[in-house]
Amino acid sequence: MANKLHIKKGDLVRVISGAGSKEKLEGRVLEVFPDEQKAIVEGARMIAKHEKPSQKNPNGGIVRREAPIHISNLMVIDPETKTPTRVGRRREEGTKGWVRYAKKSGATLK
Repeated sequence: MANKLHIKKGDLVRVISGAGSKEKLEGRVLEVFPDEQKAIVEGARMIAKHEKPSQKNPNGGIVRREAPIHISNLMVIDPETKTPTRVGRRREEGTKGWVRYAKKSGATLK
């Protein structure tokens, strides 16, 4: 069983290491793979994939798409300060379980 991750689908994240880190690339998380501890971030780690002709793409050719990036290279953007922050978990009144919050400002993440 995979551990809980600090990143969820739909989070706004910054690439802090690896492909895109020099440009301080930011984007939304499109998909998360907990077993592999990787995520696909919009606009980060673009690769060229050669595709055969199909009904969806009758000509085939080279398609640019995002590749997975390890979650240790990503940090969640704080909704209040708009800067990268660590993520914590706490119990809140009126909720069934745990909620994620930004450690810098204390703001609750969705």
